[in-house]
Amino acid sequence: MTDSSFTIDAHIEPGADVDAIKLEMVRALTSTPKKLTPKWLYDDRGSELFDEITKLTEYYPTEAERSILAERAKDIAEITGADTLVELGSGTSDKTRTLLDAFWDRGLLRRFVPFDVSEATLIEAAAMLAERYNGLDVHAVVGDFNQHLPKLPAEGRRMIAFLGSTIGNFHVEERRAFLGALADTLEAGEWLLLGADLVKDVDRIVKAYNDDAGITRDFTLNVLEVLNREFDGNLPIDNFDFVPLWDPTEERIDIRLRAATPCVARFDALDLDINFGEGEELRVEVSTKFRREGITAELADAGFEVAEFWTADGPSGTDEADFSLILARRV
Repeated sequence: MTDSSFTIDAHIEPGADVDAIKLEMVRALTSTPKKLTPKWLYDDRGSELFDEITKLTEYYPTEAERSILAERAKDIAEITGADTLVELGSGTSDKTRTLLDAFWDRGLLRRFVPFDVSEATLIEAAAMLAERYNGLDVHAVVGDFNQHLPKLPAEGRRMIAFLGSTIGNFHVEERRAFLGALADTLEAGEWLLLGADLVKDVDRIVKAYNDDAGITRDFTLNVLEVLNREFDGNLPIDNFDFVPLWDPTEERIDIRLRAATPCVARFDALDLDINFGEGEELRVEVSTKFRREGITAELADAGFEVAEFWTADGPSGTDEADFSLILARRV
């Protein structure tokens, strides 16, 4: 038995906003170009595949970020003095335990707020964390961080952690709006811990999204299985090729699925027929890579002052940094 408390706020109800979701999907599939939001990648199978991706040799971001956290967690706890740690897109809170341990060991931590779209994952993780940290208040929130940031508990002195370079999945205008929403959520003097992948050797970046085992390909193609299942569709999955592209202007990976031959798909749940021409693409996800001056300026525009900018070294023999962890204070 422990003295920890565990509560959960659910802002995504099963079956809620069905009409809005259908409208969003119709717009996505009838736009020019056709494009999805990354959330459709993460059903149970997609989440399993992404977990495999994070363990690949080619996929450097996870271990690079983990190494910075291991080295700097105590510094983060000392600098921020936060007693409430919020993690957006928390999942199982695996990497965050390094932070939790550092805050806990300093006697600072009073509350942990894991925030994720999956209620089942949150319940499992929150129960484990409440058991591990005796006396910790675990206040889980089921929500979409694009919609429900204002629902975050406001108690205590907070630090929001947004790790994994998920910030790179936003397009420029979306990123500006999201950082602004984060700033609006925090009070002056509260903190943001942001993981951001960095511009480096392009071949190495592309390899991270086009691994030899084909797991990233399977992960991306799984989104078509999701669409067919969720919207009673019959997209011919075998007709689509996985296409990871490097966009040198935007400095980002642009992941697409390309129709090898013309095809027509029916989505009964949407009452919608979709035509794909030969070579037509469905845009699935972007992953922007950052330069220090660029992301620092974006944070400043949103109302944050960068206090620390830590990096993980790239492979030996190179002078490029792999990944950054940025600690910024709301001004």
